[in-house]
Amino acid sequence: MPLTIPPHLLPADGRFGSGPSKVRPGQVDHLVANAHVLGTSHRRPPVKDLVRRIRAGVTELLGAPDGYEVVLGNGGATAFWDVATLCLVERRAQHAAFGEFGGKFATATSRAPFLEPSQVITAEPGSVAHLEPADDVDTYATPHNETSTGAMAPVRRPAGPDGAVVLTDATSGAGALPVDLSETDAYYFAPQKAFAADGGLWLAVLSPAAVERAARIEASGRWVPEFLSLTTAVENSRQDQTLNTPAVATLLLLADQVEWLLAQGGLAWSAKRSAASAEILYSWAEQRDWATPFVARPEERSTVVGTIDLADEIDAGRIITELSANGVQDVFAYRKLGRNQLRVGMYPAVDPDDVAALTACVDYLVETV
Repeated sequence: MPLTIPPHLLPADGRFGSGPSKVRPGQVDHLVANAHVLGTSHRRPPVKDLVRRIRAGVTELLGAPDGYEVVLGNGGATAFWDVATLCLVERRAQHAAFGEFGGKFATATSRAPFLEPSQVITAEPGSVAHLEPADDVDTYATPHNETSTGAMAPVRRPAGPDGAVVLTDATSGAGALPVDLSETDAYYFAPQKAFAADGGLWLAVLSPAAVERAARIEASGRWVPEFLSLTTAVENSRQDQTLNTPAVATLLLLADQVEWLLAQGGLAWSAKRSAASAEILYSWAEQRDWATPFVARPEERSTVVGTIDLADEIDAGRIITELSANGVQDVFAYRKLGRNQLRVGMYPAVDPDDVAALTACVDYLVETV
């Protein structure tokens, strides 16, 4: 029989998934209130207005510099790796790979038959690899936040050759980590993390250099399927639409979350709220002799996805099962990491008080199991 955690210890909302993440009740209310938009053409004003709201809201939230533009496409960030491989890497890319997702993008460019082998700078899970200036690459690529390991890296343009572009995978960082977009040319993400929507969509904040690079590559004769054409995505986004039919419910959830973040105080508020949750989680772990933050260097510990190793004598799987039976969900480690670990999503929709309650529940279970 599952253990019953005393009700006074439980969080008000027990959703701590690292993606898909907690969806606020207000987003669901917004979806219901706009149910009349569901089932309408994405070429017509109701859906085009949603895309316009999202593009304008993301521009404001992330502080996009003049000339940068928000572009949308279907397929999620996984599809954007192929978009970038085809449309943004001219000859050779350099990747900083310190987790599952940075490594997957490096694999995509390394396997492309029309590109030279990629330069891949790696670091062990739980640490961070950094981009390095190089004369023989035209594209730099790094995650902002590695969802699989709970490590984050600064967004910083290497002092490399003129004309190189920087691509930043911001899927679990966008909307919750501070960023200076002038340091990158493509800040791309999917909406199922800090933006608390469903997957299947990618967004990218593109610099003029990235837009020009894509146009030049696609005009060069390189074969690019229309679905993966960045130039096509740019042209459609400028008309407040996507190439093919998007999930309208996702657009509604995303638009409401962006506008909620802006109403709370924008990116500064969002980043501060997630950082407060992270301080609670990491301080708690450091005060236990059976818990340790997985990421060793404090400045590299993500403030949106926290990973905590448990001592061998504590079965993380049992803890996770007992939490789930009590309505505290999705604190399991990334499956391929294979560690005795808890992983906690601390996106802006998650109340820091609920993170504190989660730690109290874990304390109770460790003492009781």
